[in-house]
Amino acid sequence: MEYWSDGAEKHYSNTPPLYYSNQKEFMKTGPHILLVNPYIRDFSAFDLWSKPLGLLYLAAVLRADGYRVHWLDCLDVHFPGAGTILTPPRRGLYGTGKYFQERLPKPWVLRDVPRYYYRFGIPPDLFLQALRATPEPVAVLVTSLMTYWYPGITETIGLIKQVFPRVPVVLGGVYAGLMPNHARENVGADHLITGAGEGAILNFLGNLTGRLPSGGFDPDQLDSYPFPAFDLYSRHSYVCLLTSRGCPFSCPYCASRLLQSGFRERSVENIVAEIRHWHTRYGVRDFVFYDDALLIHFENRLGPVLEQCLQAGWPLRFHAPNALHLREINPERAALLFRSGFQTIRLGLETTDWRLQQSWGGKVNSYILRLAVSALQEAGFEAGRLEVYLLAGLPGQTVEDITRSIVEVKKLGLGVRLAEYSPIPGTVLWEEACRSSRFPLDTDPLLHNNSLFPCFSPFSWETVQQLKDLAR
Repeated sequence: MEYWSDGAEKHYSNTPPLYYSNQKEFMKTGPHILLVNPYIRDFSAFDLWSKPLGLLYLAAVLRADGYRVHWLDCLDVHFPGAGTILTPPRRGLYGTGKYFQERLPKPWVLRDVPRYYYRFGIPPDLFLQALRATPEPVAVLVTSLMTYWYPGITETIGLIKQVFPRVPVVLGGVYAGLMPNHARENVGADHLITGAGEGAILNFLGNLTGRLPSGGFDPDQLDSYPFPAFDLYSRHSYVCLLTSRGCPFSCPYCASRLLQSGFRERSVENIVAEIRHWHTRYGVRDFVFYDDALLIHFENRLGPVLEQCLQAGWPLRFHAPNALHLREINPERAALLFRSGFQTIRLGLETTDWRLQQSWGGKVNSYILRLAVSALQEAGFEAGRLEVYLLAGLPGQTVEDITRSIVEVKKLGLGVRLAEYSPIPGTVLWEEACRSSRFPLDTDPLLHNNSLFPCFSPFSWETVQQLKDLAR
């Protein structure tokens, strides 16, 4: 019932993986850390290559620094033992699919929402069984994502405390960074990390254990990071890649600038070394880019990476579920994306209200949209493989605005993905969202849930369903 690390690898730019000569003895003596990806509680959740990449980087950094790491992912559909007591959830192409789920009573503030509410993840009894089989760690690290998923974090930490009541639980991730006061008061964590976690966690654990960091990596130099510890999973159907951190843009609805200051990039050599590692050692063919700005500086980063992968002859498939910037797509780049094996292309449009686009910085206009789509289609991408994200439910946005955007995108032969707007504390739109919402957004993060369309006015569930039907 255990996921154990079997190595203490370090990876550095332009060099092959390095190993400790006395690896087994080293792993026996290092302090033990448990890392946990928590449950989700929500109306719906889908595994679109969803992995806790930040936590996997932490696991790799700790392992390279001499800690023993133990990994439990409450969302893992391949969690040992789960398939013997539950019917495995349906999986789709390239490793995506549904989670295990159990229907729960709705939280009181969501009592009027006409939808069922679920816990997504393995049964709690199975999680408790795995915790009891785990040697007591010196600390437990838990990550977080959506602000309105905090009930799943509360449940997860509560189960951890049942088994390890004296062990400090450290919470990091998106929710912890955006709403630290709420997290301190509501989820039961003993400590919070509210910024970049890799350097902070080494300092925290050093104070806890009396160990000094080995200095094996520099948090400000992305090439010095070890590769994220995907080997801790029992199956490796895909690997998520982060070739850069942060975003050079400042969209008013987005929290990227709040969570990552600046924009930093890895070297081509380091990225290719990671792809080579997972493909040649573990047989991984599907790679999923998590970047917020994947196509920025294309000629110096992604372009050469794809060219080197083609030259190596690796039969790879690439996926870009995060929005690609339309302005960065031209015929030459589109052709390279196609030749290198991109299977999933999602384009960031948000709206065809061009005046609103201009007020957001003018990243996209009608000409740029048509030029990018034409380039992708001429490169060989069929219409069914190209999808566009459209925001729905922005403060002040009308039904007519959303309908017009859907119709215009479909005229170009593209699929539509409605990105339901979730108000995020600290973003430029937050105050306007609070003023326009039918809910008191600042009272409970559960009200940030995008499934509620919290800022859509005039609101009705019938209208929401009509828009979803039109988008399909």
